[in-house]
Amino acid sequence: MTLLSVPIIDLAPFFSGTPEGKAEVARKVDEACRSIGFLVITNHGIAPELIARVSAVSREFFALPLADKRKVDRPRDDAVRGYSAVGEEGLSYSLEEAAPGDLKESFSIGPSNVPADDYHRGVAAGPHFEPNVWPDLPGFQPAFDEYFEAMSDLSRSLMRIFALALELPETFFDDKIDKHISMFRVLSYPPQTEAALPGQLRAGAHSDYGSLTVVLPDDKGLQVFNKAGQWVDVPMVEGGLVVNIADLMMQWTNDLWVSTLHRVVNPPPDAAATNRRQSLVFFHQPNYDAMVECLPSCLAPGEAPKYAPISSGDHLKSKFLKQTTFGGTKVTA
Repeated sequence: MTLLSVPIIDLAPFFSGTPEGKAEVARKVDEACRSIGFLVITNHGIAPELIARVSAVSREFFALPLADKRKVDRPRDDAVRGYSAVGEEGLSYSLEEAAPGDLKESFSIGPSNVPADDYHRGVAAGPHFEPNVWPDLPGFQPAFDEYFEAMSDLSRSLMRIFALALELPETFFDDKIDKHISMFRVLSYPPQTEAALPGQLRAGAHSDYGSLTVVLPDDKGLQVFNKAGQWVDVPMVEGGLVVNIADLMMQWTNDLWVSTLHRVVNPPPDAAATNRRQSLVFFHQPNYDAMVECLPSCLAPGEAPKYAPISSGDHLKSKFLKQTTFGGTKVTA
C-alpha cells in the first residue's frame, strides 16, 4: 500500500526490546519510507524539559538585534556553524532550482568536544568538525550540546530500526555513524511584514542531504510532496517528532525508499505580519568517510545500482555549498 499522507508511528514497541515489538515498528517504518519518506514518531524518549529549554534559549537568541546575531555569523560558505540571516540561503538551489532566498534565519552547530586526532582534525576531515561558535547567552551552549547528544542517540536507534526494516543486522549502520558529522540547526521564520517575492517561501522545496532528519516544528507550514503529486501537510502531534529520510538513505536503498520533496509555506496573508515560527532540526549525517553504495538487500537479481558510490562527506559538502552560494552564483567579496 502506498501512503499518501504522513503516518504516526509509536516507537514504544521497539524500545520495549522484544523481537515482535521491533519487527512491528520496522514494518511500519518500511511502509512509510517506501511510500512518502516521512513519519511522525511518538514515545521517542526525548525529555519534554530539554525540548522546552532549547526552544526557549533559541527564541531568546533570535530576538536579539541583528548586529548581535551577526557576531556569530557563519564563518565560511562551507562551514555549517553559527548564524545565517533571512534570505542568505536558498534551499531550492540544492536541486538546481532557482528561487529568491528563503524567508528564514538559522543558528547551527556540529559535534562538540571533538578529539584532536588526525581523523577529526586532519586534511581529510575538511570542514566537518569545524569548531562551533556560541552567542553570549546564559544556558545557550549547554542546552544545544545536550540536545545534540540526545538527537544523536535517537538517530542511532532510528538507524537500527532502518536496518531491521531493510532486512539487515540491527547494528549494520553502527560503525558508519559512530563519528557522525551531523548538524543541529534551529530555524526561525520571522513575521512577514512585506509581501514575499514571486516563488519565495519560508523554505523552498528541497530534499534533505544525509541519512535522516528529526524535526520539531512549533507551528504548521511543513508540507510534503506525495506520490500522487499533491502537497500535503505534515500533522502536528503533541509530543511527536517529525522524521524523514534523506538523499543518502535513498541512495543506500537504490531508490527503494524515497527522499521526498518538502517545503515550508508562508502563513496566510491575514496572519503573516504576526506569525513567527520556529523549528528544531537535527540533520543526521554518517561519518565523513562512510561510503554509501547500494545495500545488498535492496538490489534485485539482474538489477544494477542506480548510483555510483560516494562518501558521506563529499556528498554533504557539495549540497550545502549549492544552498549557501545559490547554486554557485553568489558573489562574495
